[in-house]
Amino acid sequence: MSALKNKVAIVTGASSGIGFSTAKLFAREGARVVVGARRQSQLDELVEEIAAEGGEAVVLAGDVKDADYAHALVELATSHYGGLDVAFNNAGILGAPGPITEMTLAEWDETIATNLSSAFLCARYQIPAMQKRGGGSIIFTSSFVGYTAGMPGMAAYSASKAGLIGLSQSLAAEYGSAGIRVNALLPGGTDTAMSRQFASTPESLAFVQGLHAMKRIADPDEIAQSALYLASAQSSFTTGTAMLVDGGVSINRT
Repeated sequence: MSALKNKVAIVTGASSGIGFSTAKLFAREGARVVVGARRQSQLDELVEEIAAEGGEAVVLAGDVKDADYAHALVELATSHYGGLDVAFNNAGILGAPGPITEMTLAEWDETIATNLSSAFLCARYQIPAMQKRGGGSIIFTSSFVGYTAGMPGMAAYSASKAGLIGLSQSLAAEYGSAGIRVNALLPGGTDTAMSRQFASTPESLAFVQGLHAMKRIADPDEIAQSALYLASAQSSFTTGTAMLVDGGVSINRT
């Protein structure tokens, strides 16, 4: 039986990388999916691929920093598919790297707004819709950066991703009795467009791979499988967790 049969899911940051792979996997597992990101053309391509595999998805492009957009995603899930059961709030940016003494307030605010405040906005509208269904699963894409590792030049990113863990824990405690589970997913290095900003040369990629116990980085499909676990009934007693899916980067010292 499909893990998400008859479920309705929202996936943000779906135009590439982890979000793209997860939206396709959710659809293959029976979910009807609302996909969101800023890039309309990539979202259209995603929906075409989902349809070609026999799945169902609709697109709404926009900026996750916008409260009206967060609301509209939920409204689309409700009007088009009848409700909301799963939300994978995955949109995020690396932000401007560099020493904090050289970071502008605008650069700080942009990273926090995109990675953390957007999650607040999404959850604010997703939770009432899930309450109407008697429960659901909310997943935030956090990171081992800011949790098990501090990396120079990534202060805003680290703070935003650590904030998602605190948000997950608070919401899990607040809405657990309503049947809503909330978890943070913490990927290690993953082969995405964003990670290539950090590992942009063969030498830097080899360095990042070497940080992991498995001596490689993940394919986005591998992270999607963990998102599916948190979205599905397989994790029915899992809430408030910071779930590391990091190839051992958090424990590796070799």
